[in-house]
Amino acid sequence: MSQSKSRITAFGTYVPERILTNADLEKLVETSDEWIVQRTGMKERRIAAPDQYVSDLAIQAVEDMVRRYGVTVQDVDMILVATSTPEYAFPSTASRVQSKFKIVSTGALDLNAACAGFVYALQLADGLLCSGAYRKVLVIGAETLSKITDYTDRTTCVLFGDGAGAILLERDEESPGVLASISGTFGEGGIHLYKTALSEQMDGTDLKSGCLVQNGREIYKWAIRNIPEGVRTLLSKANMNAEEVEWFVPHSANLRMIEGINERGPFTMDRTLTSVEYRGNTSAASIPLALQLAVDEGRLQAGDHVLLYGFGGGMTYAGSIVRWTI
Repeated sequence: MSQSKSRITAFGTYVPERILTNADLEKLVETSDEWIVQRTGMKERRIAAPDQYVSDLAIQAVEDMVRRYGVTVQDVDMILVATSTPEYAFPSTASRVQSKFKIVSTGALDLNAACAGFVYALQLADGLLCSGAYRKVLVIGAETLSKITDYTDRTTCVLFGDGAGAILLERDEESPGVLASISGTFGEGGIHLYKTALSEQMDGTDLKSGCLVQNGREIYKWAIRNIPEGVRTLLSKANMNAEEVEWFVPHSANLRMIEGINERGPFTMDRTLTSVEYRGNTSAASIPLALQLAVDEGRLQAGDHVLLYGFGGGMTYAGSIVRWTI
């Protein structure tokens, strides 16, 4: 049985104004709209302006949440931001959010779990609320991957976009919304998806410095082998079957990868929410962006059970089943 004592009370997102289409990418590298769609399912991505950073996107997502639900963030006890693309090593992105909203007394913490970051942050927030030490936690997944993408590399530059999503979790002992969670890591696969910082070696192997580097073939094989079984493990932990979950929301890495996962897993594509087609791969932001698209389209309704599953860099994963309560 879940020990959760939290539920989602508000939600918001933001994507930058600039659109990068497949036709735009044809002008940068040797590629085509047909090639990109066939291999990734992507048609567009949103790209941050040169002077727009991840804290700006995070703040806009929170502002969207406040507008949509009329909530206040002035009394949150903790701000958690999942991101791999902070504009500073420190201060944290979370502290920039605190500064913008002038929240008098709150913790502020960034966490880096790459594409699994949003679900990890959700799990951490749920644990803080369950402890009784916190009453209200702001969780944000935000990325500006365009700023670390090599636009001369035709295999990766077609994939990535920018965006942010925010949720408000509040303590609720009567009708908690987080039903079960799992997480895990295959750290030995970290070399297949990395961005260097202080070291240009990993386990004795020289790395390419600067931009994001991805071995798409290895990532695909790892995901296809491991994610379907992880989804089944999470369902078992929640004592649920797939028919009791209305929506599967995996990290929107690549539409073909998601199709491959579903071919081996318990869900079908018509019950899967993604943001990949018009947002690209937005790492920690991809799951909240998929949720927002489904809310706006009227597909995701209060009371629905949703299985969130993030996976990626560090070869880490995190899954949670939540009851959508707004």
